[in-house]
Amino acid sequence: MLIRFLASAVAISVATYLVPGVSLTAGSTQAKVIAMLCVAAIFGVVNAVVKPLFELVTAPLILITMGLFLLVINTALMLLTSWLAGQFHLGWHVAGWGPAFWGALIVSIVSFVLHSFFGSKGKGRRNAGFWTGRRKPFWRS
Repeated sequence: MLIRFLASAVAISVATYLVPGVSLTAGSTQAKVIAMLCVAAIFGVVNAVVKPLFELVTAPLILITMGLFLLVINTALMLLTSWLAGQFHLGWHVAGWGPAFWGALIVSIVSFVLHSFFGSKGKGRRNAGFWTGRRKPFWRS
């Protein structure tokens, strides 16, 4: 769980430094690190609470677009995270829909890469043994 949190913080930091329009205005390096960790915590809570609701309500659109509408949902969640960060005076801001879209896309890609390298190797994942060939499927027992 800590690794996933830190991976999200790194992903949001990468998006902050790569995407024009996503900015961090904290002063010192220590303040920037603390602000990014707080933004990652807000982003995690938003993803855990709000994203399932959005996905439930927009399920037909997600199915029709074969999942591409998830990019719109992630963009909206990035904007919501920016608004919440502003309410807490963290100094992290997303300027609009375009930067939020590219930021959400970069956060998704970086998170995927980091989780593939540092994620749990079979621990806690369902059916990991079946897909890796370590145990026989139920129909061959």
